[in-house]
Amino acid sequence: MACHLRLYLTAFGALAALSIISVAQQESGKSATASQPWMNTALPITQRVVDLIGQMTLEEKVQQMRDHAPAIPRLGVPKYDWWNEGLHGVAFSGYATNFPQVIGMAATWDSNLVHHMGQTISTEARAKYNQAMRDDDREMFFGLTFWAPNINIFRDPRWGRGQETYGEDPFLTSRMGVAFVTGMQGDDPTYLKLVSTPKHFAVHSGPESTRHRANVDISAHDLEDTYLPAFRAAITEAHAQSVMCAYNSINGAPACANPMLLKEHLRDAWHFDGYVVSDCAAVADVNTGHHYANDMAHAAAAAVRAGTDLECGYGQGQAFPALVDAVHQNLIAEAEIDNSLRRLFTARFRLGMFDPPSSYAYGRIGMDENNSPAHRQLSLQAAREAMVLLKNDNQALPLKPGLRTIAVIGPTAELVQSLQGNYNGPPPNPVYPLDGIEKRFNSAHVVYAMGSSLAEGFAMPIEHTALHPSSNSSDYGLKGEYFASKNLSGTPVLTRVDRRSCLRIHPRDRSWG
Repeated sequence: MACHLRLYLTAFGALAALSIISVAQQESGKSATASQPWMNTALPITQRVVDLIGQMTLEEKVQQMRDHAPAIPRLGVPKYDWWNEGLHGVAFSGYATNFPQVIGMAATWDSNLVHHMGQTISTEARAKYNQAMRDDDREMFFGLTFWAPNINIFRDPRWGRGQETYGEDPFLTSRMGVAFVTGMQGDDPTYLKLVSTPKHFAVHSGPESTRHRANVDISAHDLEDTYLPAFRAAITEAHAQSVMCAYNSINGAPACANPMLLKEHLRDAWHFDGYVVSDCAAVADVNTGHHYANDMAHAAAAAVRAGTDLECGYGQGQAFPALVDAVHQNLIAEAEIDNSLRRLFTARFRLGMFDPPSSYAYGRIGMDENNSPAHRQLSLQAAREAMVLLKNDNQALPLKPGLRTIAVIGPTAELVQSLQGNYNGPPPNPVYPLDGIEKRFNSAHVVYAMGSSLAEGFAMPIEHTALHPSSNSSDYGLKGEYFASKNLSGTPVLTRVDRRSCLRIHPRDRSWG
């Protein structure tokens, strides 16, 4: 029983041979034909996009500017969820190949390896998306628009998320970012394999607790020399089709409503032609956190006019629904809404979402490509290259054959989270450091002690040596009996011994539970 904070399981249905005109028709249930111009694959994408948007009401347009975009059945537009994660492997959509956390990939100094990692992630993402479409599964984390890489500069350890970045060097971050984006988006001249979204634009690396209201006063030199080079390279060299704006303000203006960042740099200087998505609730922060706008309508209008096209928001952190009111108040013109819609639907059309999957190579990638032996081998290579030995007094490493006793100490020795990092999919067969040492030195006596837990409230592994299946057993592990009845009566339908188990301590309750 592996110890997981979050477990995302996906049950894929059986493959069915579907005769379809487009993926969009599966959602709408209508016979969308070439008589509707946006379904005609012979027309230029720009024309198809304009024709489709021209049929939408203002309310429908605004709904499409949310990360959970609903279907428009009468137009053959399927539901789509823009939120997907793939920082170092496809996340939250079932088993996937996991690569070392990003700071580990930086330690390889190998941009070609990072490029191959991006190719692998995008292949598995496409496989999952294609299968999800066959199963008519349009929920979160099965789309093609990925919020990665994180190319912020890691200067402040109080941030707590530096492991998601390539570190503090702008040049290295630029090279790794370009390699990742190009690997993710593919090289087809017509279709995108998926959309890569460098984040968080920009100067975002301060404490998480203040990010929704913090302002960063930055000199023009430090902005250009430190914080923007990686984003500039991702746009001008790798041609990333999306960018995520940050929570914080820069020189007095929130990042998601900052004309200096989104217009002067991104659109005008770098000629960015993709879409900008907000970090989640960042547009609402324009009003509630930074007090830059008086209400949500003014906040939403300021964000769109600066260059933000898509909002991620939840609960009270939603601002874009107020765009309808903002248009009625003349805070923003409907034509400006249309600009954002053109960017968003251009991405969806270039991803092939309105074309027959069989008509382009990416649409034919199957689930046999997910977590394949070749992908796992690449992950192993990355793990080996990511290792950094800081000190080796008396040549203690590598451990010599013939050792009689080895002590393994620490909570990460058999904790799956330490292997996964964050923004990850669960590996189907994780190999823990303790397992590797026991296998490599099978004639030695390996002694393990967990020591302290990692953090309060964190899932806590129980040392396998602390449990025995029965009082007279020399084996290790937790014996579990599983019954078909709620009162545990009758004979167990399954009995097994799990080497690993875990407990969670509630941060407000120090008792075991």
